[in-house]
Parts: sequence; structure tokens; C-alpha cells
Amino acid sequence: MNGPCAAHRFEGLDGTAFRSNTKGDLIMNSSSRLRRRIQAGDFIVAPGAYDCLSAKAAELAGFSAIYMTGMGTSASRLGLPDYGLATMSEMVSNATAMASATGIPVIADADTGYGNELNMTRTVHEFERSGAAGIHIEDQVFPKKCGHLDSKQVIPLRAFVSKIHAAVRARQSDDFIIIARTDANAVLGFEEAIARANEALAVGADLALVEAPESMAELEEVPRRVHGPCVLNVLLGGKSPLLSLHAVSELGYRMVLLSDVLLSAAITAYDSVLNTVRTSREPLHLKNSLSPRDIFKRLGSENWDRLRSDESAVVVSPGV
Repeated sequence: MNGPCAAHRFEGLDGTAFRSNTKGDLIMNSSSRLRRRIQAGDFIVAPGAYDCLSAKAAELAGFSAIYMTGMGTSASRLGLPDYGLATMSEMVSNATAMASATGIPVIADADTGYGNELNMTRTVHEFERSGAAGIHIEDQVFPKKCGHLDSKQVIPLRAFVSKIHAAVRARQSDDFIIIARTDANAVLGFEEAIARANEALAVGADLALVEAPESMAELEEVPRRVHGPCVLNVLLGGKSPLLSLHAVSELGYRMVLLSDVLLSAAITAYDSVLNTVRTSREPLHLKNSLSPRDIFKRLGSENWDRLRSDESAVVVSPGV
């Protein structure tokens, strides 16, 4: 198809080509690519992004997956702490924007599924339609809180497993990734957390995430005792010992989510530059500043410039 109504070809940073009117194909490709990497035994590092700009930064840096952090989403979109205050619609909206802005898989925080098995079913449908490649679902009582805070509560094991089972049944594509996260370690103990991870895998979860192991011994035990691929959620200043990515891989984890690495860096940068602006009486020559052209280039301006040139070259037939 030629002319102004034709679908326009774009390329992602990983070389993936897609067209602007085939979002369904792009969604399937995103989930399929992530699942193939998991099946191949790759170690997946997913920086925590919280908006389109941070997601694009992770893509430009060469990462092959992004984690849509709930903490970052709540902070950036609502100005609120990660206390379960963001709704399902708000979380899905952010996932939709990030998946549309990048060409690499987005793994989204789906909190507790926002209710019972019926709500869980709708949650999976909405996130799958958003373009996310997968989600993680946790066993906290709702409203939940950040997994590395104190005084958490969890739902009964049976209720958690039932919701995971509902999530697995609800997905439209078998490639859509379901990660079962348990916060039971801080509430009911390490043995219960391992048991919950294994029960979730037994009903069809693709990966298990035991949240906030509190010692090196627990970090080592999780991938040994969980009967399936494991995810580690890393927070700077969180409850778990900080290890190198190589060490995390050597322990046997298959995926690591760097939840707050970009959010923490951004807040620090905001404070620094704003303090400089507020106190300086000199012209603003900030270190490492970007021009508007540089910023737009990061966001795909060259693709849009080509599109503008293509459309301006359309020839209208005489007499039309």
C-alpha cells in the first residue's frame, strides 16, 4: 500500500521493525521475544523505568527489557508513595505509554491484581492489551506497600495460588509472562515464602519472585529451593544485600529487576540542578546538559522527520 494512508515503518533500538498500524503484532513480538530469552536460559536485566523518557533511556543504553516499577509509577504520575494508592487503570495507562514508546519488552508491576480472581482476570486482560510483555502479581493484602518496607500483610496461601491460577487462565497469549511474587518472607518466614513460590509455579506461573531476602544465605537458597526460574527485585537501600549483577547471575537467578535505580538517580539529579539554579547568579552552563535537538533525537525525531519528508513528497493528481 502506498500513499498517505500507508502504514509507516519504524525501527526499534534492537533493530526490530514494526508498523504504526500493527500494534497487535508488536505486542505479540514483545512477549514472544521475552519468552524466548527466558526459555533460552538468558540472564535478563530490566532497569526500573517509570515513564516514557526513562524507558527510552534504558532502551538507548542497550538493555533488552524494561521493568515498569510500581514505586516509580506512583511517584512520577501521582506524587504518592508506593502504598497501593495507584489504581489498575493508572498502572495500565503507564504500561501502555511505555510499551508504545519503546521497542523492547516491558515487564509491569500489577500489584496484587486489584481484587479477587475476577479482578485478576480483568487485570491480565488490560495489561496484555497495553502492550506489556508480562506482569508480576504479589500476595500482599490490598492496599499493599513497597516490598522492602516493614509491617506488611499477606493473604492466605490458598487465595494467592487461586489468583495466580486465574491470571494464567486469563491470558490471551501463552507468551504473556506471569511472575508470581510472594512477600511472605517478612511476615510468615522464609520457609513459607519458598512454599508459596513453588505452589504458584505449580499452577502455571512462569517465574517466581521471593521478595526481599534479608541475608546472603536467603539469597543463595531461593534459586536452589524454588522449582523454577527465579527473579530478584533489587532496591538501593532495601532489605536485601546488594550484589553485582554477575554475582546475581552466578547464584542462579534468571532475571533481575532494578526497581529504583533510575528513580533514585533522577531525584538526586533534580535536587542537584535545582539547587544550582536557585543559588547561582551566573549564566546557566550546566554539566552534561542536552540541547533540544539532542533530546528530540533520543525520542525518535529522525523517524518523524523522515515521515514528514515522505508526506510532503506526495504528488496530488491534476484536477483533484
